[in-house]
Amino acid sequence: MPSFWRLQALLAKIETVYGTDPTPTGAANAILAEDVRVMPMEGQDTTRGFERPYMGARPTIAAGLHAKINFKVEVKGSGTAGTVPAIGVLLRSCAMAETIVAATSVTYNPVSSAHESCTIYFVNDGTNYLFKGARGTFKYVMSAQGVVYLEFEFTGLFTQPAALAMPTATYGTQLTQMPQVASSANTPTFTIGAVNPVLRSFSLDAGNKVTPRMLVRSESILITDRSEMIDMQIEAVPLATYNPFSLAAAGTAQALSLIHGTGAGKICTLSVPAAQVQRPTGLTEQDGITEWPLKFVPVPTSGNDQFTIAFT
Repeated sequence: MPSFWRLQALLAKIETVYGTDPTPTGAANAILAEDVRVMPMEGQDTTRGFERPYMGARPTIAAGLHAKINFKVEVKGSGTAGTVPAIGVLLRSCAMAETIVAATSVTYNPVSSAHESCTIYFVNDGTNYLFKGARGTFKYVMSAQGVVYLEFEFTGLFTQPAALAMPTATYGTQLTQMPQVASSANTPTFTIGAVNPVLRSFSLDAGNKVTPRMLVRSESILITDRSEMIDMQIEAVPLATYNPFSLAAAGTAQALSLIHGTGAGKICTLSVPAAQVQRPTGLTEQDGITEWPLKFVPVPTSGNDQFTIAFT
């Protein structure tokens, strides 16, 4: 019998010991993911370089083996303020610290050391593709009238795929709580400095540099650097209202705030205290209206404070 792609479950759980499988379960650790792409055996094929008295291909040796998985999840809280959302494990494994204020908020901010890792199971119709020691990077992506997503890319240590019975996945509010599309009603706040632009699209790329480090006696997936970037497209306005050209020339940084979602436990606030405007590189037109594609760099001020993602 063939394997059916639609029969799949994605599970993720934080590791206590790096690279040691904490055995995620469908009941406690299921992730409601979309657009899953699996690269289960990345690495290099090293050709054996011997000589022989005839032509023909030489055999190869698989080396530097690791695995990658990409997917996206809906941006929404747990439905209860102060309760960790299911995607918290994913953010923590992307060099983000988690701060919980009971009954109020769960906030994530970047950190530069002591990065956590997770084990990911991708079970496809009875075959488990296992990613131990997984660390990754992500993008926060929003388009007007669309669902808001976090797009993840994880790299993990290679493990031979193995048979595993399909888990019974419990998704809870990940499934029952409908996502809110990006709209004037559902996205009540978007500010750059003192300006409230009309927004078409927005993305924040965490820009983590994820490095498979495959040495003798030590194999690991590390996050060795990060370089965040924000891309957005907004309606052009009179320069007296907002002038990205003069701000870019001066290297000015401004506070940025994007609040999406309404209702307790359903609100996600992205805050960037110091977003430096980059050179605008062109104009575009939509519906006969001039729009500005703009870039910003989230700049740390005291360190590990480039941005926060808070669920309230």
